[in-house]
Amino acid sequence: MRPDILNSLFVPLTTLKGVGPQVAKLIEKLTGPYIVNLLWHLPSGVIDRRFTPKIAEAPGGQVATLTVRVDGHAPPLMPRHPYKVRCTDETGVLELVFFHVKGNYLEKLLPLGHKVVVSGKVERFRETPQITHPDRIGPAEGEVGNAGMPPAAGATAVELVEPVYPLTGGLSPKTLRRSILAALAVTQELPEWLDPAFQRQQHWPAWREALRSMHNPEDENALALNLPARRRLAFDEMLANQLALALIRLQQRRLAGRKVAGDGRLRRAVIAALPYALTSAQEQSLREIYADMATDSRMLRLLQGDVGSGKTIVALLAMLNAVECGYQAALMAPTELLARQHLDSLAPLAEAAGVRLGLLTGRDKGKGRAATLKALAAGELDLLVGTHALFQREVEFHDLGLVVIDEQHRFGVHQRLQLSAKGRATDVLVMTATPIPRTLTLTAYGDMEVSRLTEKPPGRLPIATRTISLDRLEEVIEAVARKLREGARVYWVCPLVEESEVIDLAAATERHALLSQFFGAKVGLVHGRMKGPDKDAAMSAFAEGTIEILVATTVIEVGVNVSAATVMVVEHAERFGLAQLHQLRGRVGRGSEASTCLLLYEGPLGDVARSRLRILRDTEDGFLIAEEDLRLRGAGEVLGTRQSGLPEFHLADLTEHQDLLLAARDDARLIIDRDPELETPRGQALRVLLYLFERDAAVRYLRSG
Repeated sequence: MRPDILNSLFVPLTTLKGVGPQVAKLIEKLTGPYIVNLLWHLPSGVIDRRFTPKIAEAPGGQVATLTVRVDGHAPPLMPRHPYKVRCTDETGVLELVFFHVKGNYLEKLLPLGHKVVVSGKVERFRETPQITHPDRIGPAEGEVGNAGMPPAAGATAVELVEPVYPLTGGLSPKTLRRSILAALAVTQELPEWLDPAFQRQQHWPAWREALRSMHNPEDENALALNLPARRRLAFDEMLANQLALALIRLQQRRLAGRKVAGDGRLRRAVIAALPYALTSAQEQSLREIYADMATDSRMLRLLQGDVGSGKTIVALLAMLNAVECGYQAALMAPTELLARQHLDSLAPLAEAAGVRLGLLTGRDKGKGRAATLKALAAGELDLLVGTHALFQREVEFHDLGLVVIDEQHRFGVHQRLQLSAKGRATDVLVMTATPIPRTLTLTAYGDMEVSRLTEKPPGRLPIATRTISLDRLEEVIEAVARKLREGARVYWVCPLVEESEVIDLAAATERHALLSQFFGAKVGLVHGRMKGPDKDAAMSAFAEGTIEILVATTVIEVGVNVSAATVMVVEHAERFGLAQLHQLRGRVGRGSEASTCLLLYEGPLGDVARSRLRILRDTEDGFLIAEEDLRLRGAGEVLGTRQSGLPEFHLADLTEHQDLLLAARDDARLIIDRDPELETPRGQALRVLLYLFERDAAVRYLRSG
């Protein structure tokens, strides 16, 4: 149950004064459905209205705040003409100019003979100072409540330093600001959840005071990320994140597991069938995984490995450890293409070990599907590879011991739990080929132990990476022709123009048509809007060599494995993120041949794009690239578009507040050690914190929660 003290913050926006259904809909689109979401929407800048000259001293092109007397109204003679209001002070005349004025609104707002404060950019028209549509109009001091200027006239006091907020179409700055002030007015002081000594050491204000100061900045500098109020709020958000993950991990440890330690016979058979030796990083990761599986707690481990670092073999050996003990194992991939590819690479090794392997995807129907489900329930299948189809209710395992989830960030935590619930005390291993910066690993996967594969299998050659201007497209096509004559296969990736499949598709189709003029039927096309079977057919034709150039959108980013492909061309590389470019480059260089990646860009390049392409040219270390990507683009972008597995931070900036994240992690560990049920006075305050940041699920794990 949410603590009562938070009830006033978790109510619809329409409960705020002046927020009707239409405005609420716009604010919800921008911030979220509750009043609390408004509090997290911090200003991005300020408008400084403290320059208060007389009319004669107001320079053109500058924002000024003027106290003037309203001397006359001049409504337009023609519909498209402006409405002008003449104002004066002892030094001169100022005209206020308005367009599309309806009714007597301005006569009420600016009553004749009254003094008002107006603020906006001053311009000069035929030597007369003008402000067109002033940003702010308010009564001058001593004018409030005077006859003829009632409050209903719409005049408000002018804020001399006004915060500027990110907006959405249809929502005015004034309306949003008024709503945020109304939200702050109903916000109560909450019990202090910070450690008192730590708070004193950091010189941090109380929670509500920090929030108020962030929404009422004295100047631009008051919005800096390193100021005490902002750091306090960032730490609160990170502490809620880290404490929630620590509680989930505590719950995992409490759940009864079962010791899984096989005799090694199946694993030895597979290792003997491999054409290469395992890397030391693979062996180290396997030691960590086997140690986890051998305890009587459930395993929850993340296996991070760069493209081509051999995660699939590690996963297979972990699954065989379970099979040796009489259990079943499942490997889930985010797409059918990837699931089938896993099946193809695992099949010969499973055969070498005498292990029964099956496949289940959404496309499997009828008798084949029924036979797979029956064999699975009867324990006649040892390993099952599949997609989201594994979640379905009718999928029953005989005795599921280990779940492996590939490309974890494509799935939410609830899906992970859903699949492991199909077994009894099931171990979970999640894998990602997207190297994740340490800070993101902590925020997204802090409930897991982490293993990293930092080496590539022996024999892999470095990929030569070059950046080339799009002006030289003809030279690139000639170079591709030379490579084709040498027997190469080529990926040609078209740009992610924006989050628009339609535009992506147009770009890919256009490039396919151009390349077909040069290379005829050797050119294939694959994109996200194709049906599964058509996509698979194009990929298969490329793998078999019927197609030698595959034009694609980013659907090939994850997991497609064609060892004969040795050239990757990426058009408009400046539009992609670093991690994504690294993933694309990883589609080549998977065999023993030397490979090339050509990054085509359209100039002039901005500083970030230039840095991004330089880093990619200089290194193939995915973890280094991920750290740089985080620095250049910020956390929200690093794993592509918003991924379901990643928390979204509103107050914390992962690049600027890394020290706070580490402090929050240490604090969360200490809290769990001392007060695992959150029963002490500070523990009760921390429950409020978890609910405040909507980490309710974690509270439910508490025995008394």
